[in-house]
Amino acid sequence: MNLPTKNYFIHRLQQGTVREAIDCLVVEEPLEIRVNGLALGVVMRTPGQDFELARGFVLSEGIVPPHECQAHLQTLTIAWAHDEFGLEIPNVLLCSLPALTPAHLRSCQRQMLATSSCGICGRASLERVRVQAPRLADQFAISANALKKMPADIRGHQMHYAATGGLHAAALFQGAGEIIYACEDIGRHNAVDKVIGLALLHHSHPLSDFGLWVSGRLSFEMAQKALLAGIPFVAAVSAASSLAVDLAHETGMTLVGFLREDRAAVYTGKHRLR
Repeated sequence: MNLPTKNYFIHRLQQGTVREAIDCLVVEEPLEIRVNGLALGVVMRTPGQDFELARGFVLSEGIVPPHECQAHLQTLTIAWAHDEFGLEIPNVLLCSLPALTPAHLRSCQRQMLATSSCGICGRASLERVRVQAPRLADQFAISANALKKMPADIRGHQMHYAATGGLHAAALFQGAGEIIYACEDIGRHNAVDKVIGLALLHHSHPLSDFGLWVSGRLSFEMAQKALLAGIPFVAAVSAASSLAVDLAHETGMTLVGFLREDRAAVYTGKHRLR
């Protein structure tokens, strides 16, 4: 997948000298996601795989009830919005989920507005997510040797990061350590939504046969997205937050942070490491 980039003239300071150069930057643009005509979110993303992003978004933000997720996703249609002249409106996606009621969507909208203004936190959030989420399966396992090779393998899927240095990545892997899907985006959350949405085009929910790898830190929101997708194993290159670990403890998820070729921190769920 070719993600959009732009070249800019810059001045590069190196070893005490200043010289002109051309730098390749990743494109960042807003995307408004509407469900049944109701605007439920505006995300700042890198254009590309937008339909996959929307598919992952309606699941990982709890817009479709996880216990009925597969039935809803089978009826989901996604299209670009058009103006009165029939011209495509850039950066506005229309999602149709016929079974969702207006009252349910307005409830989701209120929750998302609260999240953007004050953040998700506290015991009430853990309880709400735990009730919404499917039970995580226990059959997924991976060896320590396969896990430690993953950072090097994933670098082969981060071609746009290598060119720009400005993209996060998310990948889904299976028990032998092979990377099945990988996506990049300027936003960590968007990369996760994209890779989940991509997998849901080919696999049924829950995605219990996959582990998730993410760049950056492992926050509550990242663990929540994995949980709502039914992913039982999450690894990250940086640290986990306290609330992410609390959520993992309560739901039986495996969390691994600071994943490198020679070390890792296993916060929860050691039984999934062979």
